[in-house]
Amino acid sequence: MFRKLSKVVNYLKLKKLNEHQEKSNGQDKKENIPKSINEIKDKLRTIFEDGSDFVLREFSIGEKSEIKLILAYIDGLANKQVISMDILQPLIIESKATNIQQYFHHKNLIDILKKNLLLSCELEDVTDFKETIDAILSGDTMLYVDGHDIALKACSKGWASRAVDEPDTESVIKGPREGFVESLRTNTSLLRRKIKSPKLKFEMMQIGKQTKTDVCICYLKGIANEDILKTVRRRLEKIKIDGILAVGYIEQFIEDAPFSPLSTVGNSEKPDKVAAKILEGRIAIICDGTPVVITVPYLFIEGFQSSEDYYTRTYYASFNRILRFFALAIAAVLPSFYVALISFHSDVIPIELLLSILSTRENVPFSPFVEATFMGVVFELLKEAGVRMPKAVGQAVNIVGALVIGDAAVKAGLVSPIMIIVVALTGIATFIVPPFSDMLPILRMYLVIAANILGFLGIFIVLVAFYIHASSLRSFGVPYMSPFAPLSGTDLKDTFIRVPMWMMLTRPRAITWENTKDTKYRMEKTFVKKED
Repeated sequence: MFRKLSKVVNYLKLKKLNEHQEKSNGQDKKENIPKSINEIKDKLRTIFEDGSDFVLREFSIGEKSEIKLILAYIDGLANKQVISMDILQPLIIESKATNIQQYFHHKNLIDILKKNLLLSCELEDVTDFKETIDAILSGDTMLYVDGHDIALKACSKGWASRAVDEPDTESVIKGPREGFVESLRTNTSLLRRKIKSPKLKFEMMQIGKQTKTDVCICYLKGIANEDILKTVRRRLEKIKIDGILAVGYIEQFIEDAPFSPLSTVGNSEKPDKVAAKILEGRIAIICDGTPVVITVPYLFIEGFQSSEDYYTRTYYASFNRILRFFALAIAAVLPSFYVALISFHSDVIPIELLLSILSTRENVPFSPFVEATFMGVVFELLKEAGVRMPKAVGQAVNIVGALVIGDAAVKAGLVSPIMIIVVALTGIATFIVPPFSDMLPILRMYLVIAANILGFLGIFIVLVAFYIHASSLRSFGVPYMSPFAPLSGTDLKDTFIRVPMWMMLTRPRAITWENTKDTKYRMEKTFVKKED
């Protein structure tokens, strides 16, 4: 009862907030472009004062050079060759060689320039002066004409960008090796190459008062859930911040459970992986300046799935997924299991193994809890050092640091050799499941503390609480633990066991599954596996 009342109150608050935002947005009147070229020039110089990269070129056209024009762009963001060949050369040189000058005094001079002279592939009329400033800062070139309150925006973006390359974080043995880059338009083209369908939509918006970062929502119309799509749009529009420098900013604003150790937003640097998620009905969010694309909704089972699973045979893919599940269990539970076993349940250890363990711990003055905590902190320090330092140096730090510190700690009697083995296995298992690398240190800490207090019972209590918490989460309205909670038999085909591709007839039920064949089925049911 109280939960329903709180939902109603929150709905009314959000409705009132949205109405206030729409009213404030409606009050922002556009600023008309002055007809006087001198006034335009003064305003531009005032706005871009002390901006050494701002370029303002004034020139004239016509039989007696009576028509004045201004060209404005940012050096470094705009391609100078495009500006010279597609804008300046047609206006200054080619206009004199043709008989088009007789039409320069026509009222529709802007249309004449756009249709008969300018060679730019993208030309757009702009009547708002603020919009022209945003276009200049985005790398486009603005052309102002004396006596007209309309300016022409020509596409001339041409800054340096990184070439498409294989991402370091998601390397594969079998499959595509291309990865996203920092250019938003390059990233959309990579997705368009994968999905050649007019139903693939790209919705653009700008976020950030100062940065005005381009953000793109990508989805398949007719397959993506409209309710989820509306939620994505609403959460993005509510972001009011000075700047968006990376997609991680957006992820923190739109996620469902910001204080949960589990992430409810997925991310990837591989176009084939993102394209596969879009085909399932998910929505991708691309941010300019970031080679990472986030996808929603994100489910717990996605942490065990790899794009390479779908390029190999089903037995090998299923084996790898089960291996990742055991790796997650080892990475989370092994240190706490060791602490509980030595501190509370040594009677379950075979006597020969127990004597061996006790002999190695004979000179260790600390409890198993202190051992596990100390080595856990050392492991995280080495991992962080390896990530932050240059690649060659980072690998050396990881190898030498682990060998030297481990050997010195054992010889000094600070930790036992068995503890070194436990930490090594935990570290290897952690690297097998990178999607859970942010969550595992926190879960390990709680498990080790519980194991030091209650033994195996404490581990069981924490794991049950963790499962209850994970089952209560939702990612954009979709249960986070789907298809396990709630149980969906049709979606179990792509969980810990990956069935053959010809058996994956339907898309995930929790994300998009309506009463139409387009949203429910991903392939024809009449597929024949063998020739007659």
